[in-house]
Amino acid sequence: MSTSASLAGRPVRAAVIGTGAIARGSHLPALARLAEEGEAEVVAAVDIDAGAAEAFCAEGGIPHAYTDLERMLREQRPDLVCICTPPTLHREQTVAALRAGAWVWCEKPPVPSLADFAAVEAEEGTDGGPYAAIVFQHRFGSGATHVRRLLAEGALGRPLVAHCQTTWYRDTAYYAVPWRGGWRTEGGGPAMGHGIHQMDLLLDVLGPWSEVRAMAGRLVHDVETEDVSTALVRFESGALATVVNSVLSPDEVSRIRVDCERATIELTHLYGYSNASWRITPAPDVPEAEAAAWQDFGADVPSSHLAQLRELVAAMRAGERPRSSGPDGRKSLELVTALYKSAFTDTTVRRGEIGPGDPYYTELHGGAPGWAPAAGSAASAESQEVPA
Repeated sequence: MSTSASLAGRPVRAAVIGTGAIARGSHLPALARLAEEGEAEVVAAVDIDAGAAEAFCAEGGIPHAYTDLERMLREQRPDLVCICTPPTLHREQTVAALRAGAWVWCEKPPVPSLADFAAVEAEEGTDGGPYAAIVFQHRFGSGATHVRRLLAEGALGRPLVAHCQTTWYRDTAYYAVPWRGGWRTEGGGPAMGHGIHQMDLLLDVLGPWSEVRAMAGRLVHDVETEDVSTALVRFESGALATVVNSVLSPDEVSRIRVDCERATIELTHLYGYSNASWRITPAPDVPEAEAAAWQDFGADVPSSHLAQLRELVAAMRAGERPRSSGPDGRKSLELVTALYKSAFTDTTVRRGEIGPGDPYYTELHGGAPGWAPAAGSAASAESQEVPA
């Protein structure tokens, strides 16, 4: 029986893996809202810390707490698994859920490498699911939907110049968490773990990129990864963009700006936006009535886990591949990988050139001197245990 047929007339049975801050603050509230509407029910939570799993279940009214993912999958047979664990666990847990017949909604960064992403794709269903989607909630607000439509229709003219900025601040206490700042445990630095959201939104509105030229630095923090990067990106459309990702910036902001032939689009926020976070400034020769129509963003749907989850559940019921899964989910990881390769090799990297056999396909540091983990370091150990 297909997923869509099996879901007819009943809530989606969901399970949450990892019960930390992102699960409590974003996933559980989104699932609770859908539960109120009869669209979902949370049947289980999993954490390697039994006390954490039990407390999470008590807080959310969830009936079953587990410390063993495989056991939960066997006993509860969830339709959807929300993965909220550190990145190093994402591939193994996503594959386990897919093999059990569950769809997956996995926090970013999706997996530590393109090789890992290919391994996940290989486990997806071929017709109607199950599929594995990535949490890229900034695509799903009404502001992004409106801007994407205006650009697709050509109303604003060709995109010409863009800027994508994720300048945040993280102190030494943030990096005291054992899995942060390590290539194998976190996957990468701010380009991978922080800026990927804005870069994903930039790609979502501007379309495919063609080449990237980047630099990276480790200026403040005692970590394996970078703590700041900059990049120049050329898009297939011809548009040129600058990208800045930093955890060194006390005045925190997330920003996207796109200068088109007939208007400038600006989005300024921090961790999420509403319609009011967007501004469209017309060129001087644009008729007032046309410019006024551009300002109508419609009903305000803030970017959020809830907005994406609604669309994901609708895709499950329709048996259709959701946005931010498969090739659509891979594109941001490919840009991040190319950014690292460019920065560490001092070369221009073109889309599609990083595949099997390329060292950056399996490790984002690519074995580059000065960036690859030191032999025998704790963060480079395959067997390092990472808390959920």
